[in-house]
This record gives sequence, structure tokens and C-alpha cells, in this order.
Amino acid sequence: MVSRFYLRCINCGSIYEPNEVSCECKRCGDLLTVEYNFEILSTNIIDKWRERPLSVWKYRELMPIEDYSKIVTLNEGGTPLYKCSNLASFLGIKNLYTKNEGANPTGSFKDRGMTIGVTKALELGMKVVACASTGNTSASLAAYASKAGLQCVVIVPGGNIALGKVAQALIYGAHLVSIHGNFDEALAIVKKLSTEYPFYLLNSVNAFRLEGQKSIGFEVIDQLNGVPDTVILPVGNAGNISAIWKGFTELYRLGIIEKLPRMIGIQAAGAAPIVDAMKRGLSEIIPVASPETVATAIRIGSPASWKKALRALRDSKGLAEAVTDQEILDAQSLLARKEGIFVEPASAAPIAGLKKLIEEGVIDKSETVVCITTGNGLKDTHIIIDRFANAIMEVKADFNDIVSLLKRCCII
Repeated sequence: MVSRFYLRCINCGSIYEPNEVSCECKRCGDLLTVEYNFEILSTNIIDKWRERPLSVWKYRELMPIEDYSKIVTLNEGGTPLYKCSNLASFLGIKNLYTKNEGANPTGSFKDRGMTIGVTKALELGMKVVACASTGNTSASLAAYASKAGLQCVVIVPGGNIALGKVAQALIYGAHLVSIHGNFDEALAIVKKLSTEYPFYLLNSVNAFRLEGQKSIGFEVIDQLNGVPDTVILPVGNAGNISAIWKGFTELYRLGIIEKLPRMIGIQAAGAAPIVDAMKRGLSEIIPVASPETVATAIRIGSPASWKKALRALRDSKGLAEAVTDQEILDAQSLLARKEGIFVEPASAAPIAGLKKLIEEGVIDKSETVVCITTGNGLKDTHIIIDRFANAIMEVKADFNDIVSLLKRCCII
């Protein structure tokens, strides 16, 4: 019987069976991707999807799981798509939406990948799952591992991870190891661990995990009832942008949509190797040795999925742009104060990039744009407290004093 899916190397094209444990090609060492035998997919796949609620598992026919009885879920997906009329008016654009991935169970888009990745770990009979993380991955993997009854090992760069995310990983019971090094060093360590010990690696180098993340694209199409002109998202380890693009291309191949959106990836100026490669027309990235940015979720100098990301950007006729930390923080405040949406700094990068690209005339004001905000603002609050500490007004518990204060603020 022909399997519904298989794995293929993105470089040499080598084919692997559906239950391959390794994340890399045994011939050339490059990354793998999941491919589907579209000819054996049900012809009434759309009818099946219409009967199910919005979620990752709504699209199970295009997810690489064989035993649905093993599904590990926390009801991820189905996140809101907000029409941001106030922000659109401020920026001078016609149609602007944000897909708020901070509404997922652990507060980030990573849950979409982990429901697939941890389910696959159970299918493969694994007992320990592992990852390197700047925060959100550790929180998500730890939650799904606890739900599945698996041990979880997390390697994080010491001092470069938001405490809210550390707290999540700890409360879910992960074995948290903090190293004196950056994310890229943490990933190298956990990859070595997974080759020498029976640990199942669930960073974005894992092709199965990325399949869950492509459901963001599926949901955008469902919620818009159409295809946006442009999709903008932050880029860190670079798996998400390639996953979402893959989702769009699969819908196009199935004839569900008739056009494809342009993908735009936004990086922080202090950690922007993909932006550099795109702007200089390079075939490979030049890693940033010491990445620096307040947006800890994308503080990655050597993104593991860079090759997939460059292909997604170029195939979609898209682009990559860098924004400064100040532009990120200003965009974080702008989104909160115009639309009531509170996101972590990395998630504000698409808004900062959108503003910059509109001003430069790269994005036409008549376009329909969707920004993917990837993580909840409550995960990383110390920057907000530091920035707005002087905004807290203190007075005695006296009515007249409060009235006087509010008059000085022109509120009364």
C-alpha cells in the first residue's frame, strides 16, 4: 500500500519512509521535508474540512500522522484573525489583518508544530523529546510532553530567554539546562544529544513539526475566505515562514486557491542573516556570530532552516527586511494602543516591517496584508515595565488628589 506521505531531502532529493527518525538526510546531511501523494488523497477533502472546527487537526489529511488514536492535543490552532481597522487607517493601508498566534494554549505558534511533533514521537515509540530554545519552543514542547507522558530535555542560552517562558517550561516539568552560550550553540548540543542518545529532536529542523505550523496558512485562507496579497511574519530559526508557504502551495496544488501570496520575512537588525542574503542575492547565509536584539524569540544568528526560508521568499517573489529594536518596541506599543493586541517584541517585528515597507513604497496601500503575530506579550514583560515605569502615577488615597491628577492629564 502506498503511504499518504513520505520524506524527501531538500538538497539531493533522497526519499525516506514516513517513519524516519532522523531530521537530516543520510546521504548529504541536509534537511528533510514532508511530501504527500496527492493522487491518493480523498477527492472530497474540502467537504471533510467544512465539517470540522477550525484547528490544526481540521486538516488532518495533510498532516503526517498515521495513527489518529495517538494524537496529543491541547486544542491548538483556531486562533483569531483580527481586522485591524485602526492600525490600517494610521498606516494608510486599505486592508490589514493580524493572525494572533499568542492565543494558542501555551501562548505561541509553536503549539501547532508540537501537537504534530509529539504525536509523531509517540508513533515512533520515543520516550524522550528534546529541543534548544530561546523560549517559546521550550514552553510548548514541555507542555505537550507532559500531556503525552514523555520526558522533556530543553537546552537554553543563559540570560537570553524571557523569564515568562522559563517559568512555563519549569512548571510543565521539563529538564531545563541553561548554557553559557547562544541559541546556535544550544542547538548544536541538542542535535548531538539526539544522535548519540534516543532523544527525539523537535526543533524546526524536524520536518514533521513544521507540518503543524503550515496550518497557519490554511486558517488564513479559511478565515479570509480568500487569499491575501502579502503575508508578513518574524523570522528567527526560519522554519515558520517556509512552513506557512508550504501550506499555501499545497492548497494551490489541490486547486483550493487560485493564486499565491507574497511572503515577507522580518528580522531584527542585530540578527538578520537571511535579510542580508536576500538583499545581496546570496545563495547561502553568512551567520551572525553574536546576534543581539530585544526580541529574544528571534535572537538567532545561524537559522537552521535558512535554505527552506530563502526558497520560500524567492519562490513567492517575496522579500526580507530588517528593523531596529526601537522600531520593534514602537510597533509593539502601536499594535497595543491601536488594536488592543499585546504581543511579545518578536511578534511586533512584522508591524514594524510593514510600516517601513509602506513608507518605502514596497507595499501598495491597496493590498490586503496579513501579519502573523507569533507570541503573547505576557511572556516577556520586563521590557514593558522598564519602558513605562515613569508612566505609573502615584498619589495618596484621596479623591481630590486623584481628581487634580486627572485634570493635569487633561482627562477631566
